[in-house]
Amino acid sequence: MRYFFHIAYHGARYNGWQKHPKVSSVQQVIETALGKLFKKPIAIFGCGRTDAHVHASQFFFHVDIEDDREFDLFFRLNKVLPDDIAVFDIIPMQGQPHARFDAVQRSYDYFIHTYKDPFLSNFSSLYPAQHLDFDKMKAAVALLPRYNDYRGLCKAPDRMEHTLCYVSSAGLFVDNHGDKIRFHISANRFLSKMIRIIVGRLLEIGRGEMSVDEFEHYLINKETPKVIIPAYPQGLYLSKVTYPYLDIEPRSTFSAVLQNSMEAGWQEI
Repeated sequence: MRYFFHIAYHGARYNGWQKHPKVSSVQQVIETALGKLFKKPIAIFGCGRTDAHVHASQFFFHVDIEDDREFDLFFRLNKVLPDDIAVFDIIPMQGQPHARFDAVQRSYDYFIHTYKDPFLSNFSSLYPAQHLDFDKMKAAVALLPRYNDYRGLCKAPDRMEHTLCYVSSAGLFVDNHGDKIRFHISANRFLSKMIRIIVGRLLEIGRGEMSVDEFEHYLINKETPKVIIPAYPQGLYLSKVTYPYLDIEPRSTFSAVLQNSMEAGWQEI
């Protein structure tokens, strides 16, 4: 029978979701754990890929498992997995739904703190900055849903089958003190390092190093700059994945510090 696993992971120790030879990945750790429990190789299929050191507060993978086990899979799997990977739900599915190809929307959040804080360093990205121009940053964010070709905001567009992404929403938020920033974006798909590149550009706009018109130029002309520097990975979270037949609220709230900031109230810029 096919099952969807609803999980979350902190990606600091991993080279992304997808397994690669000689490096640690979330997929490899979970497959190894399942293989030990079932005493045979188990292949799993994730809802997408995340870059090295990027997190997921909501992620799904599917796997086909025979229903003859005599142990509590939820309990045993959580017990053998490391503390930075958690299983929230194991959901039996009818038919052959696919965790990756059936997803209709993915949402990401990127967190920035503008002062040095040892308790945020593994959960948010430090960008010391004063007097960021939030109005111009907001104007750039507002452009994103108006365009659907993101070739100019992709690290390696020629490796992609196409560079079309349909952004349904994008927003920029700041906490009550004005020193933590959250960028949120939802779309049907994302390109290689696309979100981190967007955040890097937004910071350049906020510091006055790029104009909003220059930012829009890349969207209009679909030009990829010769030098393109993505924002740091540790601030990025895959925060929600939605299917036509499955829409679950995320269980994780990132870290206690970020959760407290959320409870204090993010204000949309």
